[in-house]
Order: sequence, then C-alpha cells, then structure tokens
Amino acid sequence: MLVSKTMAIPKISAAVITFNEEKNICRCLESLRWTDEIIVVDSFSTDATVELAQRYTDKVVQRDWPGHVLQKQFALEQATGDWIISLDADEELTAEAAAEIQQVLAGLPPESNGCSFPRQSFYLGRWIKHGGWYPDRKLRLVRRGHARWAGDDPHDKLIADGATRDLRGRIHHYVYSDISHQLRTVDSFSGITAGQWRSEGRRAAASVMIAKTIGKFFETYLWKLGILDGMPGFIISLISSYYVFLKYAKLWELQHRKD
Repeated sequence: MLVSKTMAIPKISAAVITFNEEKNICRCLESLRWTDEIIVVDSFSTDATVELAQRYTDKVVQRDWPGHVLQKQFALEQATGDWIISLDADEELTAEAAAEIQQVLAGLPPESNGCSFPRQSFYLGRWIKHGGWYPDRKLRLVRRGHARWAGDDPHDKLIADGATRDLRGRIHHYVYSDISHQLRTVDSFSGITAGQWRSEGRRAAASVMIAKTIGKFFETYLWKLGILDGMPGFIISLISSYYVFLKYAKLWELQHRKD
C-alpha cells in the first residue's frame, strides 16, 4: 500500500505526452493515479487516447507535434507540483517505485533536484536483462523549476540542475508490440538522425559504416551479454546493428541525392 497523502510530502505532478496510445495509456496513467496532478499533452490522436486519458485527469491538452524534446518540455511546464514525474505513454511506474518516491521526497535535502530509476523493457515475451537494455537508468523525477528536457530528437534527455539520487524502484517499459513495430521505429528514428547529421555537416564513409554496424552487434550481443537473453537478445542485437547501418546509409543517401 502507498504512503498516505497525509504525510508531509510535497505536491507531486505527473506529465505524459501521447499520440495514438490507446493500447498503453491506461496502464501508464493507472500507475500515476496516486499523484496530485496528471498532465497529458496529446498531439491530436486519431484513436481513443484522449477519451481514455480523460478518465484519469481533466488536464488533457492537445497541441501540434513540435518534436520529442519541445513537446516534453511543454508538458513539464504545465505541471504545478513541487516535483514532476515524466513518463512516456508506453511506460509504467511500479508500485515499489511510487512508494519509494513518497518516502524519499519527505526527507530529500534541498540541494537534490532529481531522482533516477532503473528501466526494464518487456519485449518478445520476456523482460530483457542484458544487451545494454537494463538497467537503462533514466532521470524521470525532478524538482519543478530546476530541470529541463534536452538532447537531439528523437533521443530526448531530462536534465536536472544540481545533485540527483538513484532510486531502486523500476519503471516498466513496454517498448515494442512486435518486431515489425521495432523495425518501423528504427526506420523512422534513423531518418531523423541522418537528417540531423547532414545539417551538422557530417559525412558517411563506407569504412565507418561497416565498422560501426559490426561493432554494434558485438557490443550488445557479447560485451553487454545480450546472448543471455536468448533469441530475443539475438534479435535485439541484430536490429540494433541494423539501426546503426540505416543511420549511415541514409546519411550517404542525403549526401548523394540530387535536387
């Protein structure tokens, strides 16, 4: 059972961004029901995401999609709590993590402005424990006014000013529904990254493409022990290396594309 709200703990808000997340949003928001405020920023979903979110909060805002970083920053700025939990719609805060948050915040020193959590992904029928996918620690709880979203789309990162604390409670991540979903994501993200690289003046060389692609497989499958996750570990490592290949291949394509 969670710590009682009558205890001397700060007000806690939760911020979530969505787009067509009807399969995930209820699980996510249910894990945040105990918070004092839930903010959902939706990018005009065409499925039942908004209707489902409204079962949990009346603070559902619809806003055009400006990119991962800017959308998450906007959601962060809508929250009014002393502390803000930021989750993706395909994530779930475990009950253990929720209880730990309430216990820790009651006595956290003023110089601490954030808390991180180990994130574990469920994919291909099992919880992935290796290959660089776990513990995959993420900063997701921050003091309002002392943190911001940064990074390069689609690889956003929450940054807090000052000290942070590592908590033990997990975030569960239901990362892909199947292999096709992962491949669609890899195709989309690789295109975004290649475009950013091109704007930065980077160039693709065959030697780098080959070395990075092969190196990624051995890094995730052998060095980071993806082999211990069985067939899912092999599939993850292979697609991870394919992702690296696609980024460089699409950069090369941009370099040689004629107007």
